[in-house]
Amino acid sequence: MGNGTENREQWGSRLGFIMAAAGSAVGLGNIWRFPYVTGMNGGGAFVLCYVAIVFTIGVSVMLAEFVIGRSAGLNAVGSFRKLKGGAWPVVGWMGVIAGFIILSFYGVIAGWTIAYMIKSFTGLMTLAAEGKAGDAFGAFVSNPTQVVLYQVLFMVMTIWIVFKGVGEGIERYCKVMMPALFVILLILIVRSVTLPGAGKGLEFYLTPDFSKLTGASVFAALGQGFFSLSLGMGCMITYGSYLSKKEILPSAAITVTFLDTMVAFLAGFAIFPAVFAFGLEPAAGPGLTFITLPNVFAKMPGGMIFSFLFFLLLFFAALTSSVSLLEVCVAYFKDEMGWTREKASWLLGGIITALGIPSALSLGGHFPKIAGKDFLDVMDFISSNVLLPLGGIFIALFVGWVWLEGAKKEATNEGKAPFAWETAWVWIVRVVAPVAIAWIFVKGLKW
Repeated sequence: MGNGTENREQWGSRLGFIMAAAGSAVGLGNIWRFPYVTGMNGGGAFVLCYVAIVFTIGVSVMLAEFVIGRSAGLNAVGSFRKLKGGAWPVVGWMGVIAGFIILSFYGVIAGWTIAYMIKSFTGLMTLAAEGKAGDAFGAFVSNPTQVVLYQVLFMVMTIWIVFKGVGEGIERYCKVMMPALFVILLILIVRSVTLPGAGKGLEFYLTPDFSKLTGASVFAALGQGFFSLSLGMGCMITYGSYLSKKEILPSAAITVTFLDTMVAFLAGFAIFPAVFAFGLEPAAGPGLTFITLPNVFAKMPGGMIFSFLFFLLLFFAALTSSVSLLEVCVAYFKDEMGWTREKASWLLGGIITALGIPSALSLGGHFPKIAGKDFLDVMDFISSNVLLPLGGIFIALFVGWVWLEGAKKEATNEGKAPFAWETAWVWIVRVVAPVAIAWIFVKGLKW
């Protein structure tokens, strides 16, 4: 068993780390999931609630993961073993397994984004203009060859970046993809808010109507915030382990959280004005992206280009996240099993791709259902409703109760770095976060 800390890879710069961590956090959850969850929960009031949760509970759990990772300088499992031992490495294991499972179906949906970039120029706009975007999507997910082909293509790209390493691969590509993502978002926002009738969408999105805020909405905001930040799965522990001791962790956690929330918030500006301008339904659920939005683009001048840019944006967001999910697994096998990065990347990436094939086939009805659910939904349920919340609860409890003095030392760089909100942080990880996440966990167990 190598502990790998002597010659451990490191981020080349603070910017590289921030872009990679923000890239991990910014994923399909921000651009695909956030707008439709907001649409289903009444708009503005939900957004305020979401922001409040992310900047209290979200940022606190993220900082907890950073201090664990940097202090131990190891993967998610090795970090718990080194800092405390006993049964604690199981928490890291849950993260590794969650990363494995999530990436298996994440690669499927991410593959759709590549298909839709191509389809933007090959007839999707014509079909959408005829009101057939839903049929086109149904035909696509029912075509086993296509969905598996695009899933494999996406996974090969993910494996390639991770195989290239922390500096040459993850950091280098995230430094290009994250700024590109912001630029594309801004282009789409300008187009969306200048459409005739866009004002109704802005009003829905920005005017809080607290009568629409129910217990279920608060729960949805809590769940969305937690998953959006890539918490509970060891990504931030792993990325934290490549940080130099000079980094100031509390400010890094705030910066990453801010960038993540910013992307989700901006995605709403790109989507709601356009959806309202064409009189479509904002609460369209997951179909908002692949069915409603092509209808929107088809009605715009230059719709092909805007459609292509939107799916390119989704692709970048998905790729920066999938890279962090694979890195959690690769770091474990490198540190604990002494595997080379090359072997870990290609072998694990291959296994995860194979595990994703049933998810790819299940939506078109080419794979048997499990207890009435599609295989992809089952994988999503196990990871998002069971493993991630449990991981988050135990990470918070570990830092708040078991290893608090060590965590404080690491967060303040041995007392040298400022940490204005230390007292608040301690109470959030001790009490607020575990209780709130336990609520997500219990509510989420309804099959």
